[in-house]
Amino acid sequence: MLLQNKNAIIYGAAGSLGSTVAHTLAQAGAKIFLTGRTADRLQKVADEIIAIGGKAEIAIVDALNEKSIQAYLDKLSNDGTTIDISFCAIDFQSVQDIPLVDMKADDYMRPITIALQSQFLTSTAAARKMMKQQSGVILSLTATPGGIGYPYTGGFSSACVAMETFVTNLASEVGAYNVRVVNIRSAGSPDSQVFKQAIDAVPQEMEHVLQSMKNDTMLKKLPMMNDIAQVAVFLSSELANMITGVTVDVTGGTTVGLNYRAPKIKEAHSAGAALVTSR
Repeated sequence: MLLQNKNAIIYGAAGSLGSTVAHTLAQAGAKIFLTGRTADRLQKVADEIIAIGGKAEIAIVDALNEKSIQAYLDKLSNDGTTIDISFCAIDFQSVQDIPLVDMKADDYMRPITIALQSQFLTSTAAARKMMKQQSGVILSLTATPGGIGYPYTGGFSSACVAMETFVTNLASEVGAYNVRVVNIRSAGSPDSQVFKQAIDAVPQEMEHVLQSMKNDTMLKKLPMMNDIAQVAVFLSSELANMITGVTVDVTGGTTVGLNYRAPKIKEAHSAGAALVTSR
């Protein structure tokens, strides 16, 4: 197993993406430390992991509270547990689909504050432990707006850009201690809870939205949560031991932008072929 004898801490582990990553890391051999604010939801994920032969335990930890995070990591360290993988997947509480000129300042700033505070606190706390160990991997997750202009994404886009910069800076400071810091950029997973809720609420509108998002990618399809989780396993493993300080793009090609030219190129080729034929 790629992650045999590794310990992974996941913040926001009861959420759809956090729990999917937890399951996948566990299947790769890691022991999962599930943290969040709701014990019963965390225990459900832990029971599922244990049922398939994995190892998991839960703890109530607030990823926005420095003392809560530090106390938990200190407890693990005192018990002789190494901190091998750290991943924060808490919800940013983003408000989207509103033009920036019409958005309230609080709605714009909220995801930025939550994203940067949670990433800073959980990542630096993990880094301090990992630097002493001389090993460890810190993962984070952003989305398409981190790499390309994307209208109506509000403060979420700024949060993504700032997080990706933070990853680069932190990696540059802790790399000498054999600690890697890597971000994963998704295009949004249609099987995640936030998308499922939207689909249930407004199915016809979401059908159009999802198709538009798929069309924005080169592969014309969106990454599922398992796609993100499998990349997390790879990045956490020795197979990726020379990857750090970067964002790994798992958007299906959204952020490259060349996909927007494809219809025009096709039309141009058709017009050219017609011109050649006429001659």
